[in-house]
Amino acid sequence: MRERGSGGPDGGRRSVTVRVARWSALHPWRAIVGWFVFVVLCLGAGITAGMNSATSEDFQVGEAGRAEAMATEGDLQIKPLEQILISARDGRLDERAADAAVRDVTRRMRALPEVDEVGAPVRARNGDVLRVPVTLKGPEQEGKKNVVPLQEATEKARKAHPEVVIEETGAASVSKGVNDQRGKDLAFSEMITLPVTLVTLALVFGSVLMVGVPLLLAITSIMATMGLAMLASHLLPDTGVGMNMILLIGMAVGVDYTLFYLKREREERARGGGRLSAGALVETAAATAGRAIVVSGLAVIVSTAALYLAGDVIFDSLATGTILVVAVAVVSSVTALPAMLVKLGQRAERRAARRRERGKPVKPYAEKEPGRVWNVLLAPARKRPALTLCLAVLALVGLSLPALDMKLKDPARDSFSREIPAMQGYDRLLAAYPDLRLRFLVVARSTPERSGDVVRALRALHDEATADPLFADRAEPQIKTSADRRISTLDLGARHATYSEEAARTLDHLRDDHLPATLGRLDGVETAVSGDVPRGIDYVDHQNDKLPLVLGALLLLTFAMTVYAFRSVVLGLLGVALNLLSAASALGLLVLVFQGEWAEDLLSFVSLHGISSRVPLFLLVILFGLSMDYQVFVVSRIREAALNGVPTRKAVIDGIASSAKVVTSAAIVMVTVFASFVMLHILEMKQMGFVLAVAVLVDAFVIRVMILPAALLLLGRATWWPSKAVRRAEERIARGYGAPADAGGDTEGDAEGDLGGVRPPTAWTGARAGR
Repeated sequence: MRERGSGGPDGGRRSVTVRVARWSALHPWRAIVGWFVFVVLCLGAGITAGMNSATSEDFQVGEAGRAEAMATEGDLQIKPLEQILISARDGRLDERAADAAVRDVTRRMRALPEVDEVGAPVRARNGDVLRVPVTLKGPEQEGKKNVVPLQEATEKARKAHPEVVIEETGAASVSKGVNDQRGKDLAFSEMITLPVTLVTLALVFGSVLMVGVPLLLAITSIMATMGLAMLASHLLPDTGVGMNMILLIGMAVGVDYTLFYLKREREERARGGGRLSAGALVETAAATAGRAIVVSGLAVIVSTAALYLAGDVIFDSLATGTILVVAVAVVSSVTALPAMLVKLGQRAERRAARRRERGKPVKPYAEKEPGRVWNVLLAPARKRPALTLCLAVLALVGLSLPALDMKLKDPARDSFSREIPAMQGYDRLLAAYPDLRLRFLVVARSTPERSGDVVRALRALHDEATADPLFADRAEPQIKTSADRRISTLDLGARHATYSEEAARTLDHLRDDHLPATLGRLDGVETAVSGDVPRGIDYVDHQNDKLPLVLGALLLLTFAMTVYAFRSVVLGLLGVALNLLSAASALGLLVLVFQGEWAEDLLSFVSLHGISSRVPLFLLVILFGLSMDYQVFVVSRIREAALNGVPTRKAVIDGIASSAKVVTSAAIVMVTVFASFVMLHILEMKQMGFVLAVAVLVDAFVIRVMILPAALLLLGRATWWPSKAVRRAEERIARGYGAPADAGGDTEGDAEGDLGGVRPPTAWTGARAGR
């Protein structure tokens, strides 16, 4: 039996979403099997291709990046350096035991193919600690892969010399420790997220089967995306954060999109009163919620693409992971989901038929009306929209004010969790050798003939810098020159924390004072400075330079997507303003919590006295996309009612009330996913999780419950300007003609994004579909 679709009497006007849903409804097993085959193929292809990780060159930014490129040209680049510490278990260090341990460690390390050089042991000033510097082969980014054999050798040496303490630390071992900790954290996050998601879905649908559908689609979407991300990494290298975003965003939007679709299918089932078949219900949902999902997903993809304008490999990785997982979640929601709902609907129909055959009553499905709580929450906007709008906006502006004092900082090694063994060794290393805390690499490039002048200028620079109290006092300058005598480097140290104000002033002194006074006097010599602090500061400056471009593109794209979705310039401007307000208030709360020290014990972090430099830009882009989820779903319900002749005021109130339950449920799922990241050890992920959770709460319970309805009620019919479709629909009702089958004759087109432009088919397909 073929059923009429939701495109109105003119079947040719059906959208792609409806046609795909119709095919899935008519061939459910093909669609379901096809989806799982797609997941397996994506994952298999990704595993076969492998992950292409970013190299050191991909991270080079600003002057620090230029210094590293010049150093690499002369084979003088910063290489992964591990430190093997040997100390006493109690009291003074036994010289004989320490010497034996040093000889054993040196022998083991030199035997490893991953090791480039093992330096002579260096004794701390207090005499209680020895360190053996071990330089790894290859660039810095490969250090965390190559360090495993070194850690195994250190462990063997530790067991062979129980009379002393032997431990290993360094950038490579710390990076590996961070990666291992990240994996454990994500597993812990899933343990928290899944139960809360299950309970939320159970409360919404009251069915174990219905609870399983969103989770199944979200998890399989994440699996497919992981495979696609591995393939994509061969075009845009992965930095290790892309998979985090796939898990973070995938679970959130995967469940949300399924919720939107299921909600509409259940509403149509209740409205149809049993007259519609499972296929007709699914097709109806596709014509409304399905379109909302497609446009919402497209909005997230388009807004996230603005991150590519930042010109940064980390943001490229974040954007790629987010775009892929949202696209896959949309595909699953408009292909596999309709097929699953048809099979579940047919199962319910068979059970109902058996009950009728036995003479037992079949309880008709009825969608619950919004409860008392939601009526109370919506009452201020409904009764006093102007006052509600003013007070809510003022409250969010007040929360936004701390963001004006935001200080962006690049999170460095000092901010990592002390639960990582290598970080414990790092603290003991710096306690014994404070001069190793900061490293500045001064790079100079000239002609071979000027090599002698350059080396003399570097010695003068060393003498001048070490006389500066901001720098560490090293007796001998550490100068290296390339084999072709074109590149020379000087290694300088300081004792400040990498994200401290003193570290920034040290770099300023070096670049602005000491370099011009020494190397700067030589004509034709190119100089640049790198190291942890220069990298971080140059990275923040690079982001600040790109911020206007990214933000401008984001605002323009969000405005264009909203106008495309609703044919309304007013709604486009309103959407941009509300998103900015939501993001600003979330950033204000982020500064209040993380820039100071009062919440350190509460949330288990060490304050940078600033915000991780990647968090604000990431929040703006992701939040603008995710906010479209709620906006598209809520406003499409309002517009649908308005196009069917319902007065705008009533359409606003009814549309927001009817979508309240699913928006709340979706927000709870998103907040749970994001808030679970607050419990992670990595400060940057903790800040991202916090700011996204707060932003979603503000968006769902303040923007969509108070500000949006109040603004729409005050705007009235002007909400839809310049579209005249709503006015024509109201005029038809006033003349007594009733709402047209195609929702008011919206001649402005029935594009995929023209949400609400098609009246649900229940009224005119019910009798036929129920036969």
